[in-house]
Amino acid sequence: MKATRVHVVLASIFALASGALGQSICDQNPVMPPTNFNKVAILRNYQVNAAATFRVGHTPVDMAFDGANMWVSNFSDNTVSKLRASDGALLGTFAVGLGPGGITFDGANMWVVNGEDLDVMKLRASDGVLLGTFAPLGAMGGAVFDGANIWVGNDGQVTKLRASDGAVLGHFPVGSTPFGFAFDGSNIWVANFGSNNITKLRASDGAVLGTFAAGNSPAAVAFDGTDIWVVNYGSANVMKFRVTDGAILGTFEVGTNPDRLGFDGVDIWVANYGCNSVTRLRACDGKFLGSFPTGLAPAGIAFDGANIWVANSGTSTVSKK
Repeated sequence: MKATRVHVVLASIFALASGALGQSICDQNPVMPPTNFNKVAILRNYQVNAAATFRVGHTPVDMAFDGANMWVSNFSDNTVSKLRASDGALLGTFAVGLGPGGITFDGANMWVVNGEDLDVMKLRASDGVLLGTFAPLGAMGGAVFDGANIWVGNDGQVTKLRASDGAVLGHFPVGSTPFGFAFDGSNIWVANFGSNNITKLRASDGAVLGTFAAGNSPAAVAFDGTDIWVVNYGSANVMKFRVTDGAILGTFEVGTNPDRLGFDGVDIWVANYGCNSVTRLRACDGKFLGSFPTGLAPAGIAFDGANIWVANSGTSTVSKK
């Protein structure tokens, strides 16, 4: 079980967060509000239902939203599930490689990182058809889309793949065990689980712009439109970094073994794997807004424009809140 948990933690790193630099979201009268693509989904007007729980495959560890549906990677089943976000109806279950973990959406297709096969698969989001399998020096953990390319981690480096055809555009060194990814509109941020730091790379060419100390075992990163947030699995806290220079803006306590985090356009949500809950923090200042029960061992977390979804890896379900 311990070995399995290591795979799950390393394979379940969150991903897609995009936007552009701007003033603090706490500012009451910003001159120019930031472009925050995390908020785009809020404009959708599909019917949404109340909080509910839905069955998926065994050991769900990550999720991604495609604008209408929620996709879930099922680590132990070697599948991904597609659920209609409005009502949780299961629209399909699709076979992938061994140990699927990270999953991200490129605007048309889903990319799945198979942590035990050390490759990535590209599935057409409309029907789940496999469009390609790519093994760029091995791949594990999470993935992120920068608007044109897919970034994945491997052994002490990250690889940039052209989303259109999976061609390798470069390998770039980072810290040990890179698994969490976020895109800030210009740069890729990587959580290095094994070296307790985060790396900032220029997305255009992969140049390292900075490496910044984090807490114990940083597992995931997210961008709130202004700043970068990092969840420290071994420290039971999250840290907020200024996106321009990596300065630490705050450290905030959450639950035991926080595994993943997401942004809903206003607040940060943290999945606490070790205490079966999610913590909600106000993004502008980290103020604690509440802790809410989930299923057993929550790992993945995602926002659909109206609700927060949590992957309960211990109960093979996802919760919609």
